[in-house]
Amino acid sequence: MMSGSAPRSKRLGDGHAALTTDRLDVQALSECEGDERVGATVVFVGTVRGVTDGVETSALSYEAHGPLATAMLESLRAQAIGRFGLMACTVVHRLGIVRPGEASVVIAAASPHRRDAFAAAEWLMEAIKREVPIWKGDERPDGGWAWSHPEAIPSPGGGA
Repeated sequence: MMSGSAPRSKRLGDGHAALTTDRLDVQALSECEGDERVGATVVFVGTVRGVTDGVETSALSYEAHGPLATAMLESLRAQAIGRFGLMACTVVHRLGIVRPGEASVVIAAASPHRRDAFAAAEWLMEAIKREVPIWKGDERPDGGWAWSHPEAIPSPGGGA
């Protein structure tokens, strides 16, 4: 028999959405332990690849329309909570220079059931790539540089 009382379950806040230039602390961003309502936490960590389609990458440079991108991340996060019945959801995207092997985005989806948590994380990542004004440039070892997905970069004068 153990003496003392068992710790009470903590209840999560519902998470947050943010942009940052700091390295992403995956462990801190995915902390959901102790909330007895949560049966599964799925953590997606997007990292920079060193080679894409045979082309070497030295780093990716992420830029964003900060206020708009943050508002859109928060809106998508709130939509995921409602759509998938999440207990909590955190979405943090890095800006600035991100080297191969480093995390560029972390999504943590906490749900009573794993299927919903997996579906939410995948839905969020696809929505972020499709909708949020975050752009990335590919820096190459030879000093070359190119926008990744240049069709998504707004052109001067307002056209896409």
